[in-house]
Amino acid sequence: MDKYYALYTRQSVEKVDSISIESQLEHCKYETFGKSYKAYSDKGYSGKNTNRPAFEEMLKDIEQGKISKVIVYKLDRISRSILDFAGMMEFFQEQGVEFVSSTEKFDTSTPIGRAMLNICIVFAQLERETIQKRVFDAYHSRNKKGFYMGGRIPYGFRKKEIVIENIKTAMYEQIPDEIEHIKLLFELYADNSNSLGDIVRHLVEHDIKHLRGSAWNTARISDLLRNPIYVKADIDVHNFYKSQGANIINPIESFSGSNACYLYQGTVSETRIQDDLKDKEIILAPHEGVISSDVWLKCRIRCLNNKQSTQTGKAKNSWLSGKAKCGNCGYALVIKKANTKWKRYFVCSCSSSMKTCKGTGCTIYADVLEEYIFNQMKEKLSQFQILSKEQTNAISPKINQNKILISQIDDEIEGLLSKVSGANEILLKYINEKVEALDTKRKALQEENILHNSYVGDKKADEITSHVEKWQDVSFDDKKSVVDILIKVIHVSNGEVSIKWNM
Repeated sequence: MDKYYALYTRQSVEKVDSISIESQLEHCKYETFGKSYKAYSDKGYSGKNTNRPAFEEMLKDIEQGKISKVIVYKLDRISRSILDFAGMMEFFQEQGVEFVSSTEKFDTSTPIGRAMLNICIVFAQLERETIQKRVFDAYHSRNKKGFYMGGRIPYGFRKKEIVIENIKTAMYEQIPDEIEHIKLLFELYADNSNSLGDIVRHLVEHDIKHLRGSAWNTARISDLLRNPIYVKADIDVHNFYKSQGANIINPIESFSGSNACYLYQGTVSETRIQDDLKDKEIILAPHEGVISSDVWLKCRIRCLNNKQSTQTGKAKNSWLSGKAKCGNCGYALVIKKANTKWKRYFVCSCSSSMKTCKGTGCTIYADVLEEYIFNQMKEKLSQFQILSKEQTNAISPKINQNKILISQIDDEIEGLLSKVSGANEILLKYINEKVEALDTKRKALQEENILHNSYVGDKKADEITSHVEKWQDVSFDDKKSVVDILIKVIHVSNGEVSIKWNM
């Protein structure tokens, strides 16, 4: 059987600066010197792998002994992967087939020719990976600026063309009928008595149809409730994502309670699990949010379906941090983690660092102290209505600004307390004084916020019970605000707890 030459050509995408299949064939024909040939052409296929119909047909013809030489315009036409190319060269040698690149003049019959081929394919692969990296970096640069990045348009919105930084992009604008459905879903799920199944049944019973032709189901509703594309992102939303390990691109002061958010996979996140937010990226979107932060967060935390410590992301901390002091030396008690069922306990910062204080004289388990202080606060809590935000759906700009400052103070306090270990006496004294000053400033901001949402008066026993029952459902920051208003300081020593109240 007479053998022929195989002319292989490939073009992934038609572009102005890319060489066409026809032009590649003309170059390859020159290398045949009048011998018979057959053209194998793959149009619209990438060179990153060998899953190409014409290429696979050529390999089958080689196995059947029909081909004596393979000619390409350029080696990256046949492969951009050095592993694939090395395998092909080994296969060609086994079949007695020569390989020629018409523009690069490689001769695989010599060791130098084979070495040069391998070197060039390395650079071809490097070029492909460099292009991929540039595309990847450009994508993340654009999404961090709030540009529309494609994908399915969320329920409740349509796409609207806009210009950001002189670049044409798009943003979401509301579809009124669909947005009413979104508001209803959040309203229903914010009520703890309603499950996702209850919501589906409610929609069916009231003949509320999905306006895009799909069927309502629990999975679809759960996805909607998780999406920050609907929330009016304020400091509480910022703190929620921060506590869950997400990377927040915009500065904290940008979370004014107006714009919604985009949630992206991020550059280092290794999981696409919806409730695993570690290293995901949160970016403020150009469109306004629809759902108030308190309602959205209540629904989002329900979706997490975890214990309260996981919901707040503060398992390693305590809402008593900054208030609890050693009764012997007056220095702050700091949280330590333990590999026991209690998980957290308090120790005197002076005792653990300088050894100049004998400590509190007993082990102070955080859960036990928190439960004790909570029971002591029951009557005090009855004087306030700060545990419920039902008074308003719109957060006050002043309250939000104060919460931003409080969050920054909390970060500063945590940073100072983290330096306690190994600190000398002078530094430890400075840290303690600084923490007290910051705590005083935080308390003043908390008091200012509570004036907007509290009232003082006599309460009935059932109202007190109602407030207490809500304690397990409120946020970590709300618990800290209660402690800031009611308690000046807590001293613990030798098994005794002394509370100095603010009122």
